[in-house]
Amino acid sequence: MLSTQYRLRLESICQKIANKEQVDLGDMIWAEKLAKAHTTARDWLNKARRQAAQDIQEGSIDDFMNKMGLGDPDPSNYKTGFDGADDIKDWFLRDKPDDWRQRD
Repeated sequence: MLSTQYRLRLESICQKIANKEQVDLGDMIWAEKLAKAHTTARDWLNKARRQAAQDIQEGSIDDFMNKMGLGDPDPSNYKTGFDGADDIKDWFLRDKPDDWRQRD
C-alpha cells in the first residue's frame, strides 16, 4: 500500500507523462524504483506511458484496454501476426518480470 505522500507524488509524475510534459530525472528514477517494489505503481506508470504513446480517445477500445492495464505500453513490442507454430510457442514462453508473483 502506498502512503498518501508517495501516491500524490506518483500521480503527479504519471500525469506529466500522460500529458507528454517534461519529468525530472530524479522523479523518474524514484518512480521506476517504486514501480519495481509496488505493482500498483508499475500499473500506473504503464497506463501513463500508454496514454502518451497513443492518442487514446475516451470510450474507445484503446481507452478500455488502458484502463484495464492490458497490453504493453511500448508499441514496438506489439505482435501483429505469427509466422508459424514455433513463433506462437515462443510467444507463450516469454519471460515474466521478476515481480510477477508479488501482491500489494
